[in-house]
Amino acid sequence: MNATKTVLITGAAGGIGRATVALFAGKGWRVIGVDRQTFGANFPADGLFIQADIARSEEMEHIFTRVHAFTDNLDALVNNAALQIAKPLLETSVEEWDAVMAANLRSVFLGCKLAYPLLKAEGGGAIVNVSSVHAIQTSVNIAAYAASKGGLLALTRAMAIEFAPDNIRVNAILPGAVDTPMLRAGLNRGHVGDGDIHERLENLARKTVNGRVAQPEEIASVIYFLADDTQSSFITGQPVVADGGATARLSTE
Repeated sequence: MNATKTVLITGAAGGIGRATVALFAGKGWRVIGVDRQTFGANFPADGLFIQADIARSEEMEHIFTRVHAFTDNLDALVNNAALQIAKPLLETSVEEWDAVMAANLRSVFLGCKLAYPLLKAEGGGAIVNVSSVHAIQTSVNIAAYAASKGGLLALTRAMAIEFAPDNIRVNAILPGAVDTPMLRAGLNRGHVGDGDIHERLENLARKTVNGRVAQPEEIASVIYFLADDTQSSFITGQPVVADGGATARLSTE
C-alpha cells in the first residue's frame, strides 16, 4: 500500500475548497484539485490541479483520465463543488434547474463511479459529500439548491450501503453559514435584511446559536475528520451538521 495518502477535492478553488486543500496538504496528503476556475500559483507542488467543469459528463471522463495518469489509487474523494442559483422557484427555468442538478448531484454520482476503482485499489477509503443545512431546513428563493443538497444526502446513504463491502465509507457534511464567496453572493435573497454586505453578515450571524458565521477552515477540519480513517473509521452513511447550532433552535423563537 502507498504510504502517502492521496485525496481528490472538487471545487478546490472556492472558499471551503481552498481551506480543505491547505489542510490535507498540511497533513502530508497528495492533493488532486478540480475546479472550473483557476487556482493560482500556490497549489501544493506535489499535487495536481485540473481545471474542468464537473457538471459536464464528458469533462468528468477527462478528469479521471488525468487522475489515473497521476495515481494508481485514492484514499479519499471530497465532493465539494456546487452551483447555487438564488431565485424564486416560479422564476427558475428548466435550464437553471438542470444546471444545479448537474453540478451538485449528477457530478457526485458520476465522480463516485469513476473514483470507485481507485478507492477500491487502495483497500478502501472515504468519500465525503459536502451537502448543506438546506438539505434539512431551508428558506426562500433557493429551491433548486436545497433539492440538490437533499438528494445528495439520500445518495450518501445509498452509496454507503453499496460501497461498504469494499471498505469505502461515505458520509456527508452539512455546513451552515460559512464566510465564502458563494455565501456572500447569496445574501441578496432578502432572508437577512437589505443592508450592506457587513450588515447582512451580522444579521445572519445572529441567527446561529454560536452568534457568528463559520470560517472555511472550520468546515475543512470536519471534512478531514470524515476522510481520515484513523478518526472516523466506524462512521458511514451519516450527515454531520456544522451550522453553529442554527438548526437546533426553533424558528418561532
